[in-house]
Amino acid sequence: MNDGRIFREAWIDGVNRHYPGEPKPGYVTPWDETPAWEREAAAAVYGQVRDFIEVSGGHTARLTREQKGRFVAICWTAQMFRHFEDPKPGYVADWADLPAWQQETDADIFERIEQAV
Repeated sequence: MNDGRIFREAWIDGVNRHYPGEPKPGYVTPWDETPAWEREAAAAVYGQVRDFIEVSGGHTARLTREQKGRFVAICWTAQMFRHFEDPKPGYVADWADLPAWQQETDADIFERIEQAV
């Protein structure tokens, strides 16, 4: 679950950096207080991003921030469908419908994983 923890910490850092105003408490809940399904989803998405970086031979560094963020967002969406029969619309929103702060946070997550890999 260390991979999931890295994902979660990158999410919290991104929220604190990009969210306009005071974020909802659930957005910055520490890892140990995060629900099990969310820890599992975070670890799974970390793994997907890590594998993507590795199979591309590290050339993901040439992707734009938007491309990186989109990849994280689509992986997260798949996890929401895995964990919920009928997920909240915000959990599965298309990239264009995500708020800018969340797009930036998703890109930050990808870049944090790149640094860890």
